[in-house]
Amino acid sequence: MINQPVWVQLAYLLAAVCFILALKGLSSPRTARGGNLVGAFGAVLATVVVLTQINVGLTRMVAILVAIAVGTALGFVGARRVQMTQMPQLVALFNGVGGGAAALVALLELARFQGESPSHFTLFATAFTILVGSVSFAGSVVTFAKLQELMTSRPVVFTGLPVVFGGALLAAVVLSVALIAGTTTVWVGVLLALVGLLAGLLLVLPVGGADVPIVISLLNAFTGLTVAAGGYVLGNTLLLVAGTLVGASGTFLTKLMAAAMGRPVSNILFGALKGGSTLGAGEASDRPVRSAGPEDVAILLGYANKVIVVPGYGLAVAQAQHTLRELVDVLGDRGIKVDYAIHPVAGRMPGHMNVLLAEAQVPYEQLREMDDINGEFKQTDVVLVVGANDVVNPAAKTTPGAPIYGMPILNADEAQQIVFMKRSMRPGFAGIENELLFDPKTTLLFGDAKDSLGKLLSAVKSL
Repeated sequence: MINQPVWVQLAYLLAAVCFILALKGLSSPRTARGGNLVGAFGAVLATVVVLTQINVGLTRMVAILVAIAVGTALGFVGARRVQMTQMPQLVALFNGVGGGAAALVALLELARFQGESPSHFTLFATAFTILVGSVSFAGSVVTFAKLQELMTSRPVVFTGLPVVFGGALLAAVVLSVALIAGTTTVWVGVLLALVGLLAGLLLVLPVGGADVPIVISLLNAFTGLTVAAGGYVLGNTLLLVAGTLVGASGTFLTKLMAAAMGRPVSNILFGALKGGSTLGAGEASDRPVRSAGPEDVAILLGYANKVIVVPGYGLAVAQAQHTLRELVDVLGDRGIKVDYAIHPVAGRMPGHMNVLLAEAQVPYEQLREMDDINGEFKQTDVVLVVGANDVVNPAAKTTPGAPIYGMPILNADEAQQIVFMKRSMRPGFAGIENELLFDPKTTLLFGDAKDSLGKLLSAVKSL
């Protein structure tokens, strides 16, 4: 590692502590905002310290500062304007940029190695950063395109895909070995980056839309590992620490999400290559269902003793969280106990519903995790499902071969009455029909969630 002044090392230590505290803060909706601010302070501190230590000419320093200003402006505007429903796409895009940046830095370091004799481990770290950073960049771009509906969210497979993917991995190994052996020419690094981009594309294309959030988490772990390896190449301890934190937390989150889906990560990534699919047919059903108006649903809610609300992506799309909270408050004033049941993968990323409801100032005590609340559905009078589908679909328990089979779900089917608020009979993100919609206990309230909740709120108030 490069020798640095004591004050620089202390500043890096403070930044590293900020990153650790930020992760701790992000573990709960109550402390997430503070954790974000602490992490941002650590990043700004690290950037300022780096700028004081680099020895470049005035022209290059101006270019660096301009790049920082442009990046800051783009990040600020993008984060302010992004809709809550588009947050996963933004996360995927930012993650991809991080992986791509790490790969580019490693390529520049490889060019600097010309005429030098770096250690084999340094060259290994360089090859790893180039390859995995490129995989993360290309894969993140595909996840962004799938979530943004710029391309189909269905698995994209073609004849010979496993062979091409295997060939890309073999080429990556050969090029990496050549680089580690001392072939430090930049062209080897460029070829390795191109192979990494191809591998990233082929890794994510066969993944269905319902599993994309898990892949985003996995690619986030990849980016963290590339940053850590890049930190070793650059001799920067802080990058090592920060990258390791991101890599470890991303890996842990990926395992948790896969467990919430009831499937191993290998099945999520390669299930479609075996002839299976992570996405269903996606066709709306024409089977008869029982529907009702806001006044009828208001009677069900108004005379219940216990209600559980199951929020989903449709709530976020309609931006109806504030109206929903007002409805819950009115029910609570009538002595009705109301809780929110939060599935680990509700929405498009972990914590999506928590953040959405926290924005509407829903009390944290009302947000109940799946394992905590599942045993209470049998004693619940009415379950109000707002914009969710797959997380309450009994096919996860009853239909072997279904894309979501084995995924733990919220036991909404055990309640006395179920009310679904839906725009149409179109299936959820997994693309399969939900038998709960046709259950005799189920009533459907069709329409935009915000509009329907507004009418439902007025009907409850008039009881």
